[in-house]
Amino acid sequence: MLQTVIFTGRSGAGKGMQSQHLEKYLAEHTPDTPVLHIETGEYFRKYVQESGAVWDRARKIIELGNRQPDFLAIWMWTTAFIQNFKGNEHLVFDGAPRALPEAHILDTALPFFDRNNPVVVYLKVSQGWAEERLKGRGRADDLKTEVVARRFAFFDKDVVPVIEYYRNNPAYRFLEINGEQTPEEVFSDIIKQLTV
Repeated sequence: MLQTVIFTGRSGAGKGMQSQHLEKYLAEHTPDTPVLHIETGEYFRKYVQESGAVWDRARKIIELGNRQPDFLAIWMWTTAFIQNFKGNEHLVFDGAPRALPEAHILDTALPFFDRNNPVVVYLKVSQGWAEERLKGRGRADDLKTEVVARRFAFFDKDVVPVIEYYRNNPAYRFLEINGEQTPEEVFSDIIKQLTV
């Protein structure tokens, strides 16, 4: 059965690490089925290296720690879908949707691609725990206090409503995972619940 898994949580919750673990796990356990991993933060970091009016503006948004506008985030992951989707792969989403308009657009995309029984994995961590983890990550945009504060603010304002939307939406299977464990323990909990 093809998996469709959406990772959500605060900056620093470990979404990238856990989605990579899942990608590796799926590749090992279903070697004949490719994995399409859509990581919007990585796409944004790649695109903002380019010059041009759009990417110059997007770069400033990243540098300030603000959330990209919905239209650009939606364009990012829909473009990745359209360019890379073959129809026979597992799908792992990391970092999207980050606002309700994105979630509603994804609601229209998944049925179009025949993605049934999507799973949302919410990595729940406290803000203090996430702050410590970001400091240890060493990325330039994780080291400025005011930038991190803005990212946490948009999590509370924009992402928490998305989490509650998925928690209460019968079209999605919602898994809440304690992210304040070792990465191995977190992944073990994800696999236990995912394979139930």
